[in-house]
Amino acid sequence: MESHRPPNILYLHVHDAGRQVQPYGAPVPTPHLQQLAEQGVLYRQAFCANPTCSASRSALLTGTYPHCNGMLGLAHRGFRLNDYRWHLCHLLKSAGYHTALAGVQHLAHAATTEITELGYDEILTTASDFDQPVQAAADFFRSAKSRPFFLSVGFSAPHRDARESFSSNRPPPNPHYVRPPAILPDTPETRADFAAYSASMTSVDESMGRVLAALAEQGLAENTLVIATTDHGVAFPEMKCNLTDHGIGVYLIMRGPGGFTGGQVNDDLVSQIDIVPTVLEVAGIACPPHVQGRSMRQGPPRESIFAEVNVHAAIEPMRAVRTKRWKYIRRYAATPQRVLPNCDNSPSKTLWHEAGWAQQPVAAEELYDLMLDPMERRNLATDPAHEDTRADMAARLRTWQIETNDPILHGPLQLPPEAVVAPPHKYSPHDLS
Repeated sequence: MESHRPPNILYLHVHDAGRQVQPYGAPVPTPHLQQLAEQGVLYRQAFCANPTCSASRSALLTGTYPHCNGMLGLAHRGFRLNDYRWHLCHLLKSAGYHTALAGVQHLAHAATTEITELGYDEILTTASDFDQPVQAAADFFRSAKSRPFFLSVGFSAPHRDARESFSSNRPPPNPHYVRPPAILPDTPETRADFAAYSASMTSVDESMGRVLAALAEQGLAENTLVIATTDHGVAFPEMKCNLTDHGIGVYLIMRGPGGFTGGQVNDDLVSQIDIVPTVLEVAGIACPPHVQGRSMRQGPPRESIFAEVNVHAAIEPMRAVRTKRWKYIRRYAATPQRVLPNCDNSPSKTLWHEAGWAQQPVAAEELYDLMLDPMERRNLATDPAHEDTRADMAARLRTWQIETNDPILHGPLQLPPEAVVAPPHKYSPHDLS
């Protein structure tokens, strides 16, 4: 292989995993992600731009915030990108890359012509189980040596399935000896729920391992930049669709050309909107002016990252800014409340609901000291001793909103007429994502 050839790009992604994987110290066996981390770069402080499925992916694959690219909600519920030419596929294709999709994408409604707008030269399969994307990727690698490629391989797992649990191809560990995330109560229900998640994540890790093995078998690993990540936090209460680190914290591992080698651990703040400019820089492609992220290989570390929620199953406009030390969250509902449809149905949700979770007060503003309160449970927004910090963080957030022309500054969000939105008080609608 000629040394001047641009690197291949393998985007390897799963649904709803947050940082509940082995390389981040979680009690979930993911040996293939662990090996990838030991070969590449592990970003300990990586965050999504929106902890809901389509919106998160829109930010990652366009390098722009969801309120700027148009993906305010879920693709299968009537939301779409303003301009699909912003998708990374189009940027890479213009530079001679061959682009292909294997598995889940969730930026276009698969039942419409929108999926062709994503820009892939080939749609190998839209099945997102544990096997079909693997086989499609292996077949693609065998014939992908004539020019550089971008291949997206996506799995639905560990997204909750129709049974409100997690699909897997292995039995769960004994829940008697499972520890759920610290934000959840340690009960038989949450232990069994997290055991099911663990089995699902270990199953999809095995599938990702098979993809990486197929890449190596064809002699492509050395010149392929692997990006392994997830869209947002796990589908447990106060994780997915929340702006605390439980919701926006994601695993991000990169391996390959551009300095992503050697088992490095990076503690800088990183946003997933930084992936597009990083990929383009490594590939030697100019970054278009609409991209709002910054290359992870250039300049000083970020001082802050920003995140938002607009619509998941129901409308719940929120914004957040996070620095190394502080987190500030602002809700824009006239009367902030617990929006039940935005938490996927589960045994853990039922447990919380029966304990009165829906009646717990919800603050319009939240401020957390991430050094002394990493679980984000003690809201300091109304504490006079922290008023200067609250004001500073609120000013940072508003400056970002003005710079990005955040529509929430001008009144209620304007949704497309075809949007399907649940009422906020409904326990949970079907067909969440």
